[in-house]
Amino acid sequence: MQTKTTNVQALDGVVRWRCDQLVASGFAEPLAARVAENAHYDLHALIELVERGCQPIAVRILAPVEEKPAA
Repeated sequence: MQTKTTNVQALDGVVRWRCDQLVASGFAEPLAARVAENAHYDLHALIELVERGCQPIAVRILAPVEEKPAA
């Protein structure tokens, strides 16, 4: 049985792993940490853009679209 604590620990592990992957691909740690926490970013697409030489703008290219609140 999973509890809220184990779910939070698992999520923390995923965020840590995402951050490590981004840092390993060349992202600065502060940016990698911020992006890793946002599940709307496609990690694999970000890393692919970096591998193609687009690191400075990869995060802006794949930034999640802000949804407008329903009226």
